[in-house]
Amino acid sequence: MTVTDHSQELINVAAQAAADKLAHNIIAFDVSEVLSITDAFLIASANNDRQVKSIAEEIEDQLREKLDVKPVRREGEREGRWILLDYLDIVVHVQHSEERSFYSLDRLWKDCPELALPEDAIASRNRPEGAETDAAGNVTAPPADDFGVGIYVSEDHS
Repeated sequence: MTVTDHSQELINVAAQAAADKLAHNIIAFDVSEVLSITDAFLIASANNDRQVKSIAEEIEDQLREKLDVKPVRREGEREGRWILLDYLDIVVHVQHSEERSFYSLDRLWKDCPELALPEDAIASRNRPEGAETDAAGNVTAPPADDFGVGIYVSEDHS
């Protein structure tokens, strides 16, 4: 069994919505062979709780407006660290970068086929975590450390 056309359409709209809100490392997996409860997972990351919420809201809005679907379940909104949107055919995970790194869903599902995504979503994989970006997704400031100081990688010339 593979992802249905409807599931792929849901993934595409959700991935584009996440990219529009500057999510990073957007990826989708076809989990239909190993799970009977859903066809696909979409995973996206954000650098802070507010952005996690904003991305999840945009995904919900776009899927409702463009495909007239609503999630049957939504979890994690209060904390804003990992919001799960369950549309039955697909499950969307919007995670804070720290949760994504810790739970490593990408590694857990890496043996499943990766699904095609819109160009903007694919471009999100090159966006540095923690970097400030403009509306077009261009990096305007490097990632900052815990003190708000830009982190620069220097070359060792020894």
